[in-house]
Amino acid sequence: QVQLVESGGGLVQVGGSLRLSCAASGRTISKYAMGWFRQAPGKEREFVASISWLGHSTYYAASAKGRFTISRDNGKNTVDLQMDSLKPEDTAVYYCAAANRGLPTTGAEYHSWGQGTQVTVSS
Repeated sequence: QVQLVESGGGLVQVGGSLRLSCAASGRTISKYAMGWFRQAPGKEREFVASISWLGHSTYYAASAKGRFTISRDNGKNTVDLQMDSLKPEDTAVYYCAAANRGLPTTGAEYHSWGQGTQVTVSS
């Protein structure tokens, strides 16, 4: 199993930006699809974005499309999520996860998860 640790969360004002990073250890992520999910208080975890193992393909939830950008650096074993034009509804704990293939959008398709990083968008 690969271990994942997220960082970069924090408090930001509406319209601001944050860049989340997910660092992997224990195994290279170069053969895994990677994804970002989020969970707001009282809500179910939801898909945000995913990226294929070489980074050639990406997929975004409608809520993230046009504002968030997922990227990866297999040499550094990291996956990032650049979040721009943040809204209060983006407030959540953000998790990165690893999957064996494709561009999965459901949590069940991912086998490894980080502990999450809190993002709070204030108005």
